[in-house]
Amino acid sequence: MGSTTKYIFITGGVTSSLGKGIIAASLAKLLQARGFSATIQKFDPYLNIDPGTLNPYEHGECYVTEDGAETDLDLGHYERFLNTPTSQANNITTGRIYNNVITKERKGEYLGKTVQVIPHITDEIKRNFFKLGEEGKYDVVITEIGGCVGDIESLPFIEAVRQAKWDIGPNNILVVHLTLIPYLAAAKELKTKPTQHSVKQLLEAGIQPDILVCRTEHHLPLEVKKKLALFCNVQLNCVIEAMDAETIYDVPLLMKKEKLDERVMSKLKLTSKVNTDLEQWKDFLGRLKNPTQEVNIGLIGKYVSLPDAYKSIIEAFVHAGAACECKVHLTLISSEELLPENVAKKLEHLDGILVAPGFGERGLEGKIETVKFARENKLPFFGICLGMQVAVIEFARNVLGLKGANSTEMDPNTPHPVIDLMADQKNIEMKGGTMRLGSYPCELRKGSKAAQAYGKAKVKERHRHRYEFNNKYLKQIEEKGMIPSGINPESQLVEIIELKNHPWFLGTQFHPEYKSTVMNPHPLFVKFVTATIDNKKSNI
Repeated sequence: MGSTTKYIFITGGVTSSLGKGIIAASLAKLLQARGFSATIQKFDPYLNIDPGTLNPYEHGECYVTEDGAETDLDLGHYERFLNTPTSQANNITTGRIYNNVITKERKGEYLGKTVQVIPHITDEIKRNFFKLGEEGKYDVVITEIGGCVGDIESLPFIEAVRQAKWDIGPNNILVVHLTLIPYLAAAKELKTKPTQHSVKQLLEAGIQPDILVCRTEHHLPLEVKKKLALFCNVQLNCVIEAMDAETIYDVPLLMKKEKLDERVMSKLKLTSKVNTDLEQWKDFLGRLKNPTQEVNIGLIGKYVSLPDAYKSIIEAFVHAGAACECKVHLTLISSEELLPENVAKKLEHLDGILVAPGFGERGLEGKIETVKFARENKLPFFGICLGMQVAVIEFARNVLGLKGANSTEMDPNTPHPVIDLMADQKNIEMKGGTMRLGSYPCELRKGSKAAQAYGKAKVKERHRHRYEFNNKYLKQIEEKGMIPSGINPESQLVEIIELKNHPWFLGTQFHPEYKSTVMNPHPLFVKFVTATIDNKKSNI
């Protein structure tokens, strides 16, 4: 265990979805701005080995790292805030912990021992807690424990945190507990009781939180803070108010105002010579909040009733919008509602259209109608993963006249499989983690819109899919004006398509949204937003 690395654990109480991920990312950002190297990891209490097989409605999107790990969407926040990549080691689930322990047991590593939750499961959890710290790359490792204190499934994690406190001693470890202070409108008062109960549960598990972060819709008066400090055994200046913010990107500045970073540094005996450098961040916020123009972009997908299913795409538009000083109004439209007879009415007010990634055939025909509308009406179009594949299917059907053209994912018996499984995917039975995942190189065609956007000839982008463009149709499609402007140099697979005579029509097989951050907005999103601004101006 790296003796110089400090460990911060973030737990949550009262209710889930309070924003542990945003608080973790904000704290890491503040420490980073003070010159410390920080990383964040998320421990999820569910039994899936990774979130790759979860329904987006249950858990939001599945985020993919450079090394191809399918992870929790909080890792997206970590990368967007810190501008540093995460990896497989940054997201651990109960499923993975048990899997590791059972695999060891089967190999005979615990011979003669009864394998139990304590010590075997908790030891495996602690090994993963400290793994990133042992690399010697980080001054601070922040670990977010998913779920709520008191949940049956998070008990082993909380117990592992208790043990860790003893293992590495004071000044090296800190527990931040995030809770809710509800406001009862009828009584016109803020209630501290849920937080007291939550801290009591932590204490029963043997953990005294060092810092309380209180989510609230109203400012916490001094007497409420004093009450919390008294009942929860926390110093008064360690009761931190976390008001609802206009944008998640305000939270680091709000936490700085509340001195969260200073409290953490004094408790961990960290000294920094650097004054907090948040100038670039403030500059981004300034552009985000003071746009000089606005556009309406339609996001066409099938999980539209839960925006978290498209979290990275929505955030990529925030970054690109700020870069263009433009307010992007996103309208989420269900592809199942789009029919040949109503597509024009539903889409004509938009300045640009993005067709989102997804799996399965539900809503596919609506996406095809959308692409046709964008192509024929010269409306800026951006297709991601399935969005690109749909663009190819639509082009094959309506421009090449290949009747019944489809992806073999949707129609195994299509006469024209313009999108098909790669050869190495054909015999796979197991669904979890078997796709083309993670970062792959892509070579861009000179003079193409893609090359202009990136400003370089070779890029690396992250993937999450099984089906690919079928190169048997490449010549036909190119002859009619759909250009393969990005190609994987190793496999020769098509990564980007664009249309010749169209202001901006581009589809990517990869997921550019995973790499967009506050400090580095993704060039394709920036160019797409620029194209929608130009389109809007030309129509006035």
